[in-house]
Amino acid sequence: MRFWQPNSPLGGLPYVKKGRSLRSSSWDRTGGNRDFAQVAPGETFVMADIEGTGVIEHIWMTTRCYSPQYLRKLVLEMYWDGEENPSVRAPLGDFFGVGHATCTHYVSLPLSMVFGPRRGPKGPFAAAMNSYFPMPFGRGARIQLRNESDQPVENLFFYIDYELTQEAAPDDLGRFHAHYRQEKPCVKVVHPSDTENPPPWELPGENLTGAENYVLLDAVGTGHYVGCVLSIDNFDASNQQFTWPGEGDDMIFIDGEVWPPSLHGTGTEDYFNAAWGFPSGPYAGPYHGITLGSSVQEHFGLWSMYRFHIEDPIRFTESIKVTIEHGHANDQGNDYSSVAYWYQLEPHAALPELPPVEERLPRRWPEHGLWDE
Repeated sequence: MRFWQPNSPLGGLPYVKKGRSLRSSSWDRTGGNRDFAQVAPGETFVMADIEGTGVIEHIWMTTRCYSPQYLRKLVLEMYWDGEENPSVRAPLGDFFGVGHATCTHYVSLPLSMVFGPRRGPKGPFAAAMNSYFPMPFGRGARIQLRNESDQPVENLFFYIDYELTQEAAPDDLGRFHAHYRQEKPCVKVVHPSDTENPPPWELPGENLTGAENYVLLDAVGTGHYVGCVLSIDNFDASNQQFTWPGEGDDMIFIDGEVWPPSLHGTGTEDYFNAAWGFPSGPYAGPYHGITLGSSVQEHFGLWSMYRFHIEDPIRFTESIKVTIEHGHANDQGNDYSSVAYWYQLEPHAALPELPPVEERLPRRWPEHGLWDE
């Protein structure tokens, strides 16, 4: 037994381990100050191509591109151990916690954006984006950025900090996965009612299958789900009293179960650890927060929110399907998009390609990083 058993993120720092710390970055190989790469339209730039056994511990990135909404046009991909299909595939901005092709300032435990009013020499451009998700690999790792915009990435700055070890990766060490999904718009389910302006606990409609829910993750294998970023453009809020999608319950189906799910929640704001609606603006906590929040009282506008299951990972041995209603019993037809994060043992089911660029661009766009109705 060890002298001291740490139980906090800082607790393990005193223990000295064998390993080699390395970095792949965009530093100027000539010794100058052009510490960035450029990526032409249609090209893919490999930021790290690592051989050996180890773990990526930190990623820092920032970019400059003049193509509007380019944070949805640049695609981040990660491959482990020589696989042909990536374990990570998501638009750049969404992966780092904010949808709608924009960025804001927030700090959570695994992800953050550092963002201010200047936003680069000729802004607005992307925030500084950070990931502290541990990303282990057994034989190698490749991280790349694909430019699907019509303009070059003028500046791609990055650090990818990792550790190599002489020890073999254990069999129970899962690989990091992340995948972007969208439904634009979600198909609205109409529930006629004889009651005018019913309270939320008496809204018409029932959902006892989850069949029409928005799907954040549908994975096969063994592992655990560690969270998501969900972005909503709440343009369809047609109910005169409840003009927001927060009555939608989360439902998580494990290992092929049909109904009822192992985890059934009580509302969208509850799953994201708020209550009685969302705050009127953004907030950031270690495990949950709102990175983009509408300031309008009726909750029209654009939202991005995150919930990370760091202390409470949701485990599965055969499969997992993470879903959420879009409004009570799916009674709203808003635009939904998301990134789910999970670890699983390989092999994983092949991640599909993302929708074409024109299909994944937001309906409305907060051009300067803030939405002002």
